[in-house]
Amino acid sequence: MLYRVVFVAAIAFFAFAHGGCRRSANTSSVATEGTSSDTSQTRRVILFFGNSLTAAYGLSPEEGFVALIQQKIDSLGLPYVCINAGNSGETTAGGRSRVSWVLQQPVDLFVLELGGNDALRGLPLEASRENLQAIIDQVRAKYPACRIVIAGMLAPPNLGPEYTKTFAQMYRDLASANQATLIPFLLEGVGGEPDLNLPDGIHPNAAGHRIVSENVWQVLYPLLRAPL
Repeated sequence: MLYRVVFVAAIAFFAFAHGGCRRSANTSSVATEGTSSDTSQTRRVILFFGNSLTAAYGLSPEEGFVALIQQKIDSLGLPYVCINAGNSGETTAGGRSRVSWVLQQPVDLFVLELGGNDALRGLPLEASRENLQAIIDQVRAKYPACRIVIAGMLAPPNLGPEYTKTFAQMYRDLASANQATLIPFLLEGVGGEPDLNLPDGIHPNAAGHRIVSENVWQVLYPLLRAPL
């Protein structure tokens, strides 16, 4: 089953890097009905910074996992607003160059979801790690109290066992080194499941995003309950 998940993840990575994900970045809040702009200004900010998975490629924004997280937050009356900064096709290098722009607004919790496109292209993991660390460093330099969540991913198996093993370990090492919280595998329970993906067999459909939102929520909710 793990091999099947990794294989489908490899296909997804191919789409990310070769134009299958054409959705542009969405850096506006995904507040649900009943959340006014005035309310969002008084809430703590959760910034989701990633690629087409964060951008909810192929779906309306409200069907994506970021918007679903906002719905959970609102239903519990928690003082947070989600900002979707997903950019389809993003690599870690692209994220490194873009992050300063999205940090123009205050951020209290930063969810980092990048690296899949690097793995598809077989980019040196040292460079990927350096880029991810640089993103984290920029966030912490601008907002020292900001909490970091890192979304783990898997590399395609055709790159060889050493690469795929090191790639997965990269996320664990970054989380440990930066006292960040780790989502072990963002697509757990979704990758390799035809009924949970769009007809392209690559991107999660609405049902898939609901499961992804649960994967994220299991990690995020304890952080949101912690004292501000």
